[in-house]
This record gives sequence, C-alpha cells and structure tokens, in this order.
Amino acid sequence: MLRDMGCWWWWWFAVLSSAVASVCGGEVTYDGRSLIINGQRKILFSGSIHYPRSTPEMWPSLISQAKQGGIDVIETYVFWNQHEPKPGQYDFSGRRDIVRFIREVQAQGLYACLRIGPFIQAEWNYGGFPFWLHDVPGIVYRTDNEPFKFYMRNFTTKIVEIMKSENLYASQGGPIILQQIENEYKTVEANFGEAGKRYVLWAANMAVGLETGVPWVMCKQDDAPDPVINSCNGRLCGETFAGPNSPNKPAIWTENWTSSYPLFGEDARPRPVEDIAFHVALFVAKMNGSFINYYMYHGGTNFGRTASAYVQTAYYDEAPLDEYGLIQQPTWGHLKELHAAVKLCSETLLQGAQSNLSLGTKLQEAYVFRGQSGKCAAFLVNNDSRTDVTVVFQNTSYELPRKSISILPDCKNEAFNTAKISTQQNTRSIQTVTKFNSTEQWEEYKESILNFDDTSSRANTLLEHMNTTKDASDYLWYTFRYNNDPSNGQSVLSTNSRAHALHAFINGRHTGSQHGSSSNLSFSLDNTVSFRAGINNVSLLSVMVGLPDSGAYLERRVAGLRRVRIQSNGSLKDFTNNPWGYQVIHIPLTLKQVFFFFFFGGGGG
Repeated sequence: MLRDMGCWWWWWFAVLSSAVASVCGGEVTYDGRSLIINGQRKILFSGSIHYPRSTPEMWPSLISQAKQGGIDVIETYVFWNQHEPKPGQYDFSGRRDIVRFIREVQAQGLYACLRIGPFIQAEWNYGGFPFWLHDVPGIVYRTDNEPFKFYMRNFTTKIVEIMKSENLYASQGGPIILQQIENEYKTVEANFGEAGKRYVLWAANMAVGLETGVPWVMCKQDDAPDPVINSCNGRLCGETFAGPNSPNKPAIWTENWTSSYPLFGEDARPRPVEDIAFHVALFVAKMNGSFINYYMYHGGTNFGRTASAYVQTAYYDEAPLDEYGLIQQPTWGHLKELHAAVKLCSETLLQGAQSNLSLGTKLQEAYVFRGQSGKCAAFLVNNDSRTDVTVVFQNTSYELPRKSISILPDCKNEAFNTAKISTQQNTRSIQTVTKFNSTEQWEEYKESILNFDDTSSRANTLLEHMNTTKDASDYLWYTFRYNNDPSNGQSVLSTNSRAHALHAFINGRHTGSQHGSSSNLSFSLDNTVSFRAGINNVSLLSVMVGLPDSGAYLERRVAGLRRVRIQSNGSLKDFTNNPWGYQVIHIPLTLKQVFFFFFFGGGGG
C-alpha cells in the first residue's frame, strides 16, 4: 500500500478513478507529451494479450483482470498466417476472431492497440508470414520488392477495412487508438541497403494512406517517417531509448519485456518485478514517457504448431497473468500500485515543466515536474545497485533502497517505491481433476518406418525441408537405397542437418537420433551401423520444432538434411545427389507434444 498513510485518500482516488473509467471514441492525435484523445492528454499503461494464444472463453476474464491491474490499453499483434492460410482465403473463426476480441476490449471500457505488422516475429511460426509467400515468384520479404509489397498491402488493407466496417477505430467511436506497421525493422534494414530505406518510407506512407484516423507507430525504427511515431522495445527503455525523432512526437514504449521466453531445454528466467517497476518509473520520469506496454501481460499458450523454432508451448508464463490467466503475485499487485501512483501525478506530468537535479552523487537524482497551478511531482532515483541510501529532497529525508525510485505525487509524500513490495507472493497449485488410468481411454498409434518404395515423391538430390512440407507438418522422411558390398564390415552413417532433430533407421531398425539447438544452425549425426549384404533401406526422419521467425532474407532460409555419407573400408561415398524418396507425415498433436517434452527436456503448457 502507500508508504505514507497520510495520503491514503490519494490511493483510493486513483483506484476508484481507474475502476469507473470508460472509453469512448473520438479524435486521436498527439504532441510531444502524449497521445491526445478527445482533446485530453493521457498517460496510458498497456498490456499485451494475443488473441490466438488464449481461447475466446478466456478473453473476458483476461481483459477484466488486466483492467483491475491498472491497464488502460490491450495490445495485440495481428497474425497473418492464421488469417490467410491460402492466398485470398481468410479465416476469422474461433481463436482467430479478432473482431470479437477487440469488441470485448471495448465492452470492458479499455482502449486497444493493433500491431498489424504484418511481419510480427513474436516467437510465432515464420514470424507471422503465411508460408505460401515463399512460393511467390521473385519475392524478397521486407524490402522494396513489388511482389512482397503487393501482398503486404493487401493484407494490411484487409485488416484495416474489417476494423473500419465494424467501427472499431476511435475515430469511429471504437477502442483502437494506436496501430503499428512493420516490426523492429531497423535490426535488419542494413542488409537491404537503399532498398530498405525506400521500403520504410513506402510502408509508412502506405499505412498512413489507409486513413484510419488514429496514429501509427514503428517500433525500433529511430528514423520512422512523419507522421509515424518511433517507439522503443526492450527492458531498459528509460536508459537506452534515443527518444522521439521529433519534438512533436510522444515517448512510447511498445514492448517492456516482463520475462524471458524459454526455449526447449531451457528453464524459465523470471524478471524481478522490482526491475520492471524501476524502468517504468524511469521511462516516465526521464523520457517523459506516456505510453508503456507490457510484453507480455498474459503470454498464453502456443497451440498446435504456432510457435517458432524451439519455442516452448507455454509463452511468457511468468507474466502478470500466467499461461492459464491466473494472477501472478507479487508482479500483478506491485505493478497495479505503480500504475495508481503514476496516475496520481498524471496532470502534473503531462502539463508541468521537467527539471533534473542531483541528490548528492551522480547515482542519486530527482526528476521534478512543476505545473503552472503550483502542483509538483517528483521521482527520486537511486541508481546504485548495491547500496541503500538516504537522500534529502526539499529539506526532507527519504530512504531509497538500492536500484529504486520513489514517487512523490505532491513532492512531499512517498506514494510508491519500486523496490518496496507489499503484495504477498502466491504459488500456483495443481490438483488432479481427471485420471487417464483406464485402458479403455488409450489407443496405440504406430507410425510406419517408410522405405524408398513407400514414398510419394522422388528427387535426385536432397530437398530443402520447409519448401517440401510447406508448413503442413514438421516431419519429413528422407529415404534412399544403399547397395552394400558383402566384403564391407561395419560402416559409419554420417549426416549433417539444418533441421532441429533427426532419427535414423536402417532396414526399419532405429540406429540413432540427434538434435540441434537454437544456438546452432546445424548438427551432425554420425553412427556406426551394420548393413546387410545387398540392398539396404536407409530412412531418415527430419524434424522441425517450428519455423524461424526473424532475420533478413527469411525466404532464403534452409532446413533439413544437407549432406549424407557412408564410410566403409576406408572409402567414403556421398549420397547428397542420389535418388531419394520423400514423404511428409502428420503425427497427432498430443504425441508430438509428448515426444518433444522428452526429446528436448523442455517444459511447456
């Protein structure tokens, strides 16, 4: 609760104001301090909740709990490969029902931020791109390339038209106050040279030309063309953000990472809520930040094959709302108190003049905001990560724990300190609801070990995995025949793969397995094997754990077997360019999830 009980009424005023607040549509503009909605400047706290990563039945509860936690805006990406699985064929059903999701946001009195992309990364399969883009002749993703721009414009326009038809933009009375085009493009722009610069300008003009009546942002794009706002992503935007590229644009933080998403084989790495709160307060005080989005506020579940390479099923399970939508304490409660304390200062922060002064050493400082009406708000900062300190501000002493910020809404009373946690920690408990211990509840599934003669397609070389499966499956059989000389003794089967896992079979018998990792683009499987005299069937099952989601020239990425050799009696034979048989297979989802849990040692939901 409040650090000074003399100002208890401020706390309840902020909480009650947040609880009864409602949103209505109207003009959305901005200046150098904030977004301006219906003529009013706003400090807004936003939370990422991705509609396909939860079920429609969960949406009302998730949004409600976010609102109770002091969230004003719900942010979501738009997932192109979910909505357009084939060119011109659209799907907005079930978990893909983005209109239903945005309407639920509106029904609960919150704003919405729509990050259309349509490249999103997001640890989502293929960065959100539908794989059919890969087969468009002459296409190069995310650059000044006409085929790509044609399909990007088509999809962006489709989403905007749907939102307009449903009156969901604030300019139409709806909740959408902000939207995003592209995503962290600056991280790859240099790879495309001048074509990348032209693409940035084209994307901005294309988006603005759709005339939605609300502003657009480009995250991690310091040179975002006017009127598009450049915004920051990361954990430390109060320290790393270069700031708006125009004095007429507000400081916006589109991704404040609340945790780290674990890959298969890794443990979760929760981010301390004290650190999250510190950098939010610093962004508000130092950068005049007025829009902060938590990525994620609820991470949810990567259902089916939606996760990108090596990403686990549970997504940002350590967020304020965990994978199942349960409140995670103390994160949820501490951030709620932070939001209330900042809102107490909002008028002064948005209207007042900022000044900065030392509190004794270079590690302690104060950011002070003074309004024309005489109102004052202060943020007392202790940047020392090792030592608690006592500072004097306006003739009053304040105790500042190490690496913390105290918020004084009236420049006197401490309403909140980022390191002082009053919320009790909770623990997620699991209880047995249903037991599957009856033989009638189980079926046995056996996948045949395919030989060359069983396969449906042939080639005289090793085919690339992703282009063969077309993202319809993670599994591809590579098969060939080997005529073994009876004089050969034991042999070594040597393979190199850029997939994620490989299982080797000789004449239907398993002879070895190997897997890669997110830090290695390729791996090898070298096994000593015994071949029978004459014809042998070599069957290699190549496995992907999601497609890549980031980087330049994504359309050029390769996966699957790259080289296969057999060494016998000192001779080495290369089968890379050899008659091969191929078969895409579809394994039931439940078996796939069990397989990866044990094979990679990972968790997941």
